[in-house]
Amino acid sequence: MSETHIVDDSRKLRLLNFADQKIRMLHLTWFAFFLTFVIWFAHAPLLIHIKEALDLTTAQVKALLILNVAITIPARIVVGMLVDRYGPRIIYSSLLFISALLCIGFAFANTYEALALFRFLLGFVGAGFVIGIRMVGEWFPHHQVGTAEGIYGGWGNFGSAAGAMLLPTIALMFGGENGWRYAIVSIGVVSAIYSLVFYKFARNTPKGSVYFKPKKSGGMVVTSWRAFWALILMNIPMYLALAMLAWRLSPAGVNLFSDNMMYLMWVLLAVLFVVQTQQIWRVNIEHLRAGVPEVDRYSFKQVGILNIAYFATFGSELAVISMLPLYFLETFEGLSAVEAGLLASGFAFMNLVSRPMGGWFSDTFGRRKSMLFLIAGLAVGYFLMGLMDSYWWIPMAVLVTMACSFFVQAGEGAVFAIVPLIKRSMTGQIAGMAGAYGNVGAVVYLTVLSYVDYSTFFYVISASAAVGLIAVAFLNDPKGHIVEVGEDGTVHRIAVG
Repeated sequence: MSETHIVDDSRKLRLLNFADQKIRMLHLTWFAFFLTFVIWFAHAPLLIHIKEALDLTTAQVKALLILNVAITIPARIVVGMLVDRYGPRIIYSSLLFISALLCIGFAFANTYEALALFRFLLGFVGAGFVIGIRMVGEWFPHHQVGTAEGIYGGWGNFGSAAGAMLLPTIALMFGGENGWRYAIVSIGVVSAIYSLVFYKFARNTPKGSVYFKPKKSGGMVVTSWRAFWALILMNIPMYLALAMLAWRLSPAGVNLFSDNMMYLMWVLLAVLFVVQTQQIWRVNIEHLRAGVPEVDRYSFKQVGILNIAYFATFGSELAVISMLPLYFLETFEGLSAVEAGLLASGFAFMNLVSRPMGGWFSDTFGRRKSMLFLIAGLAVGYFLMGLMDSYWWIPMAVLVTMACSFFVQAGEGAVFAIVPLIKRSMTGQIAGMAGAYGNVGAVVYLTVLSYVDYSTFFYVISASAAVGLIAVAFLNDPKGHIVEVGEDGTVHRIAVG
């Protein structure tokens, strides 16, 4: 039995020490994620120009926003499987290059149908996050992995805010009625070039380390019958979220397609659920019947709890970011649209420090303890946001909002500080499922918002976070070692706590 670890006793990451290969890998990887977020939300700051250029209706614009996230839920599951099987180097390079082509296609679309198709397909780029989680987990030891994953997630997530600042300026530099097209093309070109850079310089693992792959592909491998049934149950909310998205695109929502098309999509989702369940059965039935050796076991309970936590953290972040500018504009008299947007932008800007801090908390003070503290903080934060009204002093409202966003994003960092410590060979799939649950949360929260007022919306998030807090109370701190078996049969012990 061999001991697989990375020797580094310091918890502090020296981010400017480019002589350290793992630091170089971290910078390579967070910038790849940064680019995927710029591409994913490149349309958002340019929507006014896109609307004018193609003479779109308000309903068509809303449909584009929904289409942008529709495919991300299944994409994160699929990409998680691919990265576990083939490694992050080839999968991230491929994703960046394919996304670049789709981005350029969107920029030159001249009909709404083409625009909608490319926007729908570009939702796949939102799965890029999953790839880097496995990559960073391979390079950093357990006492640094939370901080490293937080930097990866926080700095990469900033791509949406950076795009919002840079792309309108680039469009103005090009000028003319097609300036927005060239701005979007420019980020596509950068992504294509960077895909080659990433492929040339990135490595899946440190020299001498083994890249562990799942023994079977086509579905998540579980190690007990209880976990098998839990996995089936946890897939259901993802299909329900996709069904909700179809409903929002029907006449009951933005009227992109007919009721009959919505029913057809519901039937298709039901069929896909049956097919996926059969795949999970096929992948797991043999070893579950034979009995899983102790060395191969892992706790699926950990996965389920992290799914619930990410539902409340990232799900609420996506939902709140999309409504916060309008909330400030409608709640506080005297604010202009620009001022409301600037005040609301602080929620996303906190990612730069909040996610890394959440990961650092997890590395320093313990996984479970940090999660409990951060989830409790966001539950209180959203409750206070529910109390806000037009009588509040605006600086106080902004302070409460920023404090809440810290707990939300630090909670996200704490979730992915644990993901690489559950089962190394399945980190991509575990990250994919947790990431998908974040998108499910956004769909659910935004659907709730369409029926209730702003205060009730914040109270609902707070209540769901309280449920998440109860779940996190049952989380186990990763301790000792996890065991992986190489393709040659060699047993490796990997320190996780």
